[in-house]
Amino acid sequence: MARIAVGGFQHETNTFAPSKATYDDFLRPGAWPGLTRGEGLFEAVAGINIGIAGFVEAAQAQGHTLVPLAWTQATPSAHVTEDAYERVVGQIVEDLEKLEDLDGLYLDLHGAMVAEHVDDGEGEMLRRIRAAVGLGLPIVVSLDLHANVTAEMVEHADCLEIYRTYPHVDMAATGKRSAAQLDALIDGGGGRHKAFRQLPFMIPLTSGCTLHGPAQAVYAEVRRLAKAPGVSAISFACGFCPADFPDAGASLVAYGDTQAAADAAAEALYDAALGREEAFALVALPADEAVREAMRLAAGANKPVVLADAQDNAGGGANSDTTGLLRALLAQRAEGAVVANLYDPAAAEAAHAAGEGATVSLTLGGHSGVPGDAPLQADFKVLRLGDGRVTGTGPFYKGAHMQLGRTALLELDGVKVAIASSKIQLADQAMLRHLGVEPAQQKILALKSSVHFRADFQPIAEEILVVASPGPVVLDNRELPFQRLRPGLRIMPLGEVFQP
Repeated sequence: MARIAVGGFQHETNTFAPSKATYDDFLRPGAWPGLTRGEGLFEAVAGINIGIAGFVEAAQAQGHTLVPLAWTQATPSAHVTEDAYERVVGQIVEDLEKLEDLDGLYLDLHGAMVAEHVDDGEGEMLRRIRAAVGLGLPIVVSLDLHANVTAEMVEHADCLEIYRTYPHVDMAATGKRSAAQLDALIDGGGGRHKAFRQLPFMIPLTSGCTLHGPAQAVYAEVRRLAKAPGVSAISFACGFCPADFPDAGASLVAYGDTQAAADAAAEALYDAALGREEAFALVALPADEAVREAMRLAAGANKPVVLADAQDNAGGGANSDTTGLLRALLAQRAEGAVVANLYDPAAAEAAHAAGEGATVSLTLGGHSGVPGDAPLQADFKVLRLGDGRVTGTGPFYKGAHMQLGRTALLELDGVKVAIASSKIQLADQAMLRHLGVEPAQQKILALKSSVHFRADFQPIAEEILVVASPGPVVLDNRELPFQRLRPGLRIMPLGEVFQP
């Protein structure tokens, strides 16, 4: 039995997004718990589909003694403020420095954090932690599939275990794999030889979905190579494109009993991904075209057509308040359509003040200043009000106790709009049932999410269309004003090469 310290600090940073992540954002619970330090940590995360919950369950089953540090997350946004970064990292390092007789350390990180003063949030954090605990302590880290993995992360951790599904239905499972890796390292096993590769092209956000296409094939290769002789672990990260720093993009890391084994596995996976570059091309429709196609399909369907408002996804750093897709639905009189969730706390307050059944004049959404977007001024009928307390039931948010703040279901010209007071992407049917909307009974569902919604909504969908409507989670990387990527990186599959 071993004594293992456990903690985590998660943020996915879109350096082009409109709002930064402050320390208060890490304190507040959203889809998952807010900052929890020391006692109460394990209870706070129990039963949720996140890495730390899976690790704790597996490590306790192995008989290890776990020591809680701090764990926190904030909704994806622009940079983590210097104040927030230093305070959270400082807490974890401070608590580690007080501990003695540790046998291992597990950290639940994201891998795509950029702070105001630090490009590589996780790499710098791991550097400080390694300096505090010494070279001999085994450190295992779980990362998001969208991690922008850096050489510093690989150097300072003994093993990086990365999610293998998008939608991320295996977050807790990745924590369990991390527990197995740390257990082996503590026992003196586990491959300590490392091989790290970065791909020469960026993968568009929606093209990394593992339910189909090239990503499905690449992750099948990950699972195959993980069982190869001499290979102890191997992971592939699609990367998070809207992050303007040199290490943005797809990568892979392999671990082996020998350097030759690690290198061979890494080269095999690299070739498998590179050979599918063309298949990672982006497929997305403008809002007007997507609505026309959705209405055509819905006319003869028994299940809803789903529109993914992918560029206004809070899960990618957006504020989820743009009105472009809503306007397209209204312009084409798409009765029976539901838009969810649009973030507008002021509108939610006004709806609650007016009450169910009332008509209320609102300036809805469009408050982020996204180019090509504007608030929608109209008189809406208030159909339903909610307190925003939702427990996730789908594969992605399963067990999460979401705090959406005050919510409301509005209606205008036959189109319904679900609004919320917290920025959480719509990826669970329970978030709609909370407002009396049964998802399977709708004609069109316009969801502010890129891919995670597929875990719960694809089984009930007639078809899914990806929409390119105004928002900061830009799908076509050619539209992003990159300045700091590494020279030679293709910013789209088979596309132009970035030059400083």
